[in-house]
Amino acid sequence: MGVEGGGAGAVSGDKHAVVLLSGGLDSATTLAIARAAGFRTHALSVHYGQRHAAELAAARRLALTLGAEEHRVMGVDLGGIGGSALTDPALPVPVGGVSPGIPITYVPARNTLLLALALGWAEVLGAHDIYVGVNAVDYSGYPDCRPAFIAAFQALARVATRAGVEGAEITLHAPLIEWRKAQIIRRGVELGIDFALTVSCYQADETGRACGRCDACRIRADGFRAAGVPDPTRYVSPL
Repeated sequence: MGVEGGGAGAVSGDKHAVVLLSGGLDSATTLAIARAAGFRTHALSVHYGQRHAAELAAARRLALTLGAEEHRVMGVDLGGIGGSALTDPALPVPVGGVSPGIPITYVPARNTLLLALALGWAEVLGAHDIYVGVNAVDYSGYPDCRPAFIAAFQALARVATRAGVEGAEITLHAPLIEWRKAQIIRRGVELGIDFALTVSCYQADETGRACGRCDACRIRADGFRAAGVPDPTRYVSPL
C-alpha cells in the first residue's frame, strides 16, 4: 500500500471524504466535486491487476493537482479471479465499437471490492462520506455502475460497519451516475481539471497513450465532441 501527501489548497474544516480515484475522467471530476463541496478528500486508488496500469500514475498526478489530503494505493488480486479482458492478457479488449450487453471488459465484483476498501478506510478515518464516479448513462453496461447497485451498497454500509450500527452512517455519493459524458466534462472544466492528466483507455500504453478504439476511448472522445471541448487525449497513433 502506498501513501502520498496531498496537494496545495487543502480545504479546512472537519468534513472528510474518501474518494475512489481510478485516474480516469469520471473519477477526477468526482474528486473535484467532493473538494468543491467542502470535503477534505482522501483519495483511494486500487491496483487490482489491471492491464492499463498507467491509470495509477494518472491517479497520483490528479491527487496532487486536485488537492487531496492524502492518496493511498491499495492492492486486490482480481487477476486471480480472471474472466475480464482488463485483467487477463489472453482476452483481447474489444475495439469494434460499443455494443449492447455486458462486455468482456467487465471485471467481476470490482466495484464491490473497491467500495469495501473505501468503506473500511472511511470508518478508520472517521469519515462519513464516500464518493465514487460511477456512471449509468454513457458507459459500457457494467451492472455495478447502476443506481440499484449504489443503493444496495449503501444499505450494506448501514449494517456492516460499527459506524452504521452505532448511528454514525457513512453516506455513499455517486454524483455522476445520471450525467451524460459531456456534462461530466463541462463540470470538470468548470472545476479547473486538466483532463490531459487523466487516462481512460482500457489498454493504454505505459506512458498513458490511448488506443483510440476501445469502448472507453470511444465514449470519452464522443463526450468531448458533445461538450464542445478540445480533446487533450494522447493517442498511440492519430485517429
